[in-house]
Amino acid sequence: MKHLKKKIEVELLEEAEIYFLALNEKIQAKFLRAFDKTESGLKGPWFEKLNSKDGIFEFRERDQEKFYRIFAFWYGDSESKTLILCTHGLDKKSNNTPKSEIEKAIRIKELYLKHKKSKK
Repeated sequence: MKHLKKKIEVELLEEAEIYFLALNEKIQAKFLRAFDKTESGLKGPWFEKLNSKDGIFEFRERDQEKFYRIFAFWYGDSESKTLILCTHGLDKKSNNTPKSEIEKAIRIKELYLKHKKSKK
């Protein structure tokens, strides 16, 4: 019998959820498709690892005017599933990601991991 891979789930932390809900419906729909594809195990340009050593990824979408990013990291402490936790998002005019936003994602990740560790 083949060993089943863990299920992947995308989950929005509070700040990411606030950002997501403020987006227009078209961009929300694009992100939902990206989340679905990622949960299905597909890889593509909609979900990329950033060049930091801290395991930060970003979901990427765009329209004619802006680039939209939702930052995320992988978290796998469950036998049955692996989470991709979204930290926060931003709109931008260029494709460059501000270093301060990556640092913010790292801080949110560290706080989340510290909180999880203290609950054990």
